[in-house]
Amino acid sequence: MLANLNRYKIVLASNSPRRKELMTGLGVDYVVKTLLDVDESYPDSLQGEEIPLFIARKKAAAYQSVMHPEELLITADTIVWHEGKALGKPSGREDAIEMLRNLSGKSHQVITGVCLTTCEWQKSFAAVTDVRFATLDEDEIIYYVDHYQPMDKAGSYGVQEWIGFVGVESISGSYFNVMGLPIQRLYRELKQL
Repeated sequence: MLANLNRYKIVLASNSPRRKELMTGLGVDYVVKTLLDVDESYPDSLQGEEIPLFIARKKAAAYQSVMHPEELLITADTIVWHEGKALGKPSGREDAIEMLRNLSGKSHQVITGVCLTTCEWQKSFAAVTDVRFATLDEDEIIYYVDHYQPMDKAGSYGVQEWIGFVGVESISGSYFNVMGLPIQRLYRELKQL
């Protein structure tokens, strides 16, 4: 499929094992490149999907000076948007527990911003998925935080892990977006290049 990509060397700029898994599932050849310490801060005035789009573009900008003409760079950022606030990766165990307490019994949005960049052009898009959590017991929250890897995940949870099995009541939108990359939308965007 995606024969139109043959003119590019696809570069996924991400340390995320989930993004790598999803890209591999797409069936395209790609390489992973990561720069250390890309600043993921953003202006306080940004809201909702503006935040991960801003960060995905910022990540792309960090790579532009080392890009080769044949490369197509893919950068992405995911946030959880809950009650008018962005929840990124937790700062520690207590922060992770508090985030999950706040999500318990409520709905939130998972928003991923994706940026496609070459030396000549750039295109960005965002995907939004609505997620509803069941009410979680304190013991369930602590069990998850202590036995899984919430520290590298927006909103302190991985939908593909135990908490997703027992806590997610419903999803409206892309499941893979909740994992960190809206792969169906990415496929469509790549197909149109």
